[in-house]
Amino acid sequence: MIISIKNIPTHCIDKGIWLKSKKQRGFSLLELVLVVAIISLLFVVAVDKLLILKVEAERTAMAQILGSLRSAMGIQVASHISKNKVDELIELTDSNPMDWLAEKPENYIGVLDEPDPADIKIRTWYFDSYNKYLVYRVSSSGYFKSSLKGVKRARFRVNLDYTDVDGDGEFNQEIDKIHGLTLKNVEPYQWLAEPIDINDYTSPNNDAIETK
Repeated sequence: MIISIKNIPTHCIDKGIWLKSKKQRGFSLLELVLVVAIISLLFVVAVDKLLILKVEAERTAMAQILGSLRSAMGIQVASHISKNKVDELIELTDSNPMDWLAEKPENYIGVLDEPDPADIKIRTWYFDSYNKYLVYRVSSSGYFKSSLKGVKRARFRVNLDYTDVDGDGEFNQEIDKIHGLTLKNVEPYQWLAEPIDINDYTSPNNDAIETK
């Protein structure tokens, strides 16, 4: 049976058009604002997590290289001890520890004579032949804290490990007893904003080494 629209009350037609238009209307302005706010919040959280992961990756890579250097240094010390040549360890003080590696890291750019750290590419290692420092140029500068002024970097030096028998604060070959070598950071440093505890990422050497 066909019902003529003329027989339908006007108020029913108006109500039907209103309901249909409401269904087709989509998101309200408030709903759109809420959606945008949620997406923005998720984006900020994701970016923050990615930055933390990036910092952690750099910290881990740096720690792995330092671990390899200290292992190679341990082999050098053991070799001198086995050959009864402990006194010759003095000659290795302030040397370049990268020379002890059979295969150097890809981001090691070699020996440089007191370069401007600002000119060094980030995420690279180099040996400063003038100051006798092994230097790492930090990339995640906003998450790295150091007492060293200028661009963010960490400096390390090979030192003689000995017992200061006479207590004069200096090594005396005739009196003091040599134990081996150490690879220490020249200035204390910290990696910040790590996912665990900042104390876990404090540099092994908490006291700055006095240098001239």
